[in-house]
Amino acid sequence: MQLSKEAVLAKANQVSKNTLMETLNIEMVDYGEGFLVARMPVNSRVYQPDGVLHGGATAALAESVGSFASFIFMDLDDVFVRGLEITANHLKSVSEGYVYAKATFLHKGRTTQLLDIRITDDHDNLISICRLSTISLPKKK
Repeated sequence: MQLSKEAVLAKANQVSKNTLMETLNIEMVDYGEGFLVARMPVNSRVYQPDGVLHGGATAALAESVGSFASFIFMDLDDVFVRGLEITANHLKSVSEGYVYAKATFLHKGRTTQLLDIRITDDHDNLISICRLSTISLPKKK
């Protein structure tokens, strides 16, 4: 039985309780054929000292949405997903509103995955481009 879009998003947000995602107020907000979108508020909790979004918070948003995308779009009954490497190119600063991370697969292999993650602001300006590689490892029985 396939879950509804709302049920998948609710489940993803529920498992984020008591994690970094909850601390940064990252929430999964949309998904469709081959993509997942998360958002994070830009406020003093994620600022660097000069009052703009910290690149580390951006990378945490990107890794969160990319890992969840692997979780949602892979058959994970017998495996779990871990991040291997993340890169982030920050193109523009932002100091208020929300940033949105859209993760799409560039490669969806049985063992390794590569995701493209575009970070945009409320006005659809490109803030950062990230790449995340993940690995699927067998669950211990």
